Amino acid sequence: MTLVPGQPRRATPSAPSRRTVLQAGSLVLLLGAQQIARGATILAVRVWPAPEYSRVTIESDGQLTTKQLFVTTPPRLAVDIEGIDLSPELRELVAKVKADDPNIAGIRVGQNTPGVVRLVIDLKQAALPQVFTLQPVAAYGHRLVLDLYPANPVDPLEALIAERLRAAPAAATSAATAATAPLAPIPQPDTATRPPEKDPLGELMAQRATRALPSEAAQTVPAAATVATAAAPAQPPARSPSAPRASATQTDRIIIVALDPGHGGEDPGAIGPGGTREKDVVLRVAHLLRDRINATTVGGNPMRAYLTRDGDFFVPLGTRVEKARRVQADLFVSIHADAFTTPAARGASVFALSQGGASSTAARWLANKENQADLVGGINVQSKDQHVQRALLDMSTTAQINDSLRLGTVLLGEIGTVGKLHKPRVEQAGFAVLKAPDIPSVLVETAFISNPEEEARLRSTAYQVQLADALMRGITRYFAKNPPLARSRSV
Repeated sequence: MTLVPGQPRRATPSAPSRRTVLQAGSLVLLLGAQQIARGATILAVRVWPAPEYSRVTIESDGQLTTKQLFVTTPPRLAVDIEGIDLSPELRELVAKVKADDPNIAGIRVGQNTPGVVRLVIDLKQAALPQVFTLQPVAAYGHRLVLDLYPANPVDPLEALIAERLRAAPAAATSAATAATAPLAPIPQPDTATRPPEKDPLGELMAQRATRALPSEAAQTVPAAATVATAAAPAQPPARSPSAPRASATQTDRIIIVALDPGHGGEDPGAIGPGGTREKDVVLRVAHLLRDRINATTVGGNPMRAYLTRDGDFFVPLGTRVEKARRVQADLFVSIHADAFTTPAARGASVFALSQGGASSTAARWLANKENQADLVGGINVQSKDQHVQRALLDMSTTAQINDSLRLGTVLLGEIGTVGKLHKPRVEQAGFAVLKAPDIPSVLVETAFISNPEEEARLRSTAYQVQLADALMRGITRYFAKNPPLARSRSV
């Protein structure tokens, strides 16, 4: 340091002692080592069992790095999660697997090597696993998702037909038991001249295979080839805008109504001020409506309800549309419970698809919110099925929208008899879940769950029954004026 004559000498801070430097360095190194060893912290673990697939979710405050290996015999999925140590939260996964899980037999977790936790999922059947990560969204942090799909899924249309065949003899037996007057014996024809009994399930399977082919080709396919293709998935025929409607006497088949309880699983939907979750309320209403549909006939034709989800699990928007088309549904009714930024909003609404702009600002806002369900519920964007789903969501027809408006009008009229309406007319917006090109589709907002009074009503069993009855009346009224198109789905 150079001293200038006439100026006071400036004090220089004394150099820190060697001991102080070493203590500070040790503290920094200690904190750094803890941070490095800690990696991501596991916040929660969840298991969502369902017949269609079971999901395991591991939520953390940082993105997890994994390596996975699938073993076919016995079927199991091994996943190594790097950069973490075994925690109590991860140990909870073992107890979260229930005995009735259709896909998962059990979960084992352990510290495989320092900084690597191994997760082994033992499966009950051959599976097609998907492992992917999701970025933070809504109330969730980073998520590691393990979806376990059965390698041989059940065909939903065949399941509906088989259910109907099982129910038919039971109904006949019940009717016979209820009869109080004795009946005279009916003469039986000689067994030598009696025509051979038909196998209804075999006929339905043959019809199922024929329906999967173009009508011209189906007439020339040999019987053996028809049976061989019975397991092939069917693509429902698209409705032409000019196609004439069939009268009730022209149809002799199951009439299928697809019910779509909104949200589910990782996506709770809207949550009321009292903690009521939309996904729970709409599933209960769907179950009540299913019972009514299954007990109803239209023009002598039995009705069956098909639920896009029959439990608390997540279904992507495109998959909901695809599932309704796969069973060749005659109607699609998506059930929700609305929410708004203010608790003052109230009343039920019915929405149809719009090819143009939304019919109101509120309708556009709601459609945008509902269309974000895939972000919250979590879909694997790299799945090859997404290309098919996007194609489905891009298709819509004028005929479908017109039919949807007719359906929505009668449903809105019936719902108005049991509660207040938010708008007196059917509104329109670009809801992704309504974009099946050949199925009249509506979205019903049963009430505003964000309104404390309406939340209380939605929790009420009595109101849920009233809603299901109103929706059933509306569906019956719609079919009375708009008989379903004839298709080869007879029983």
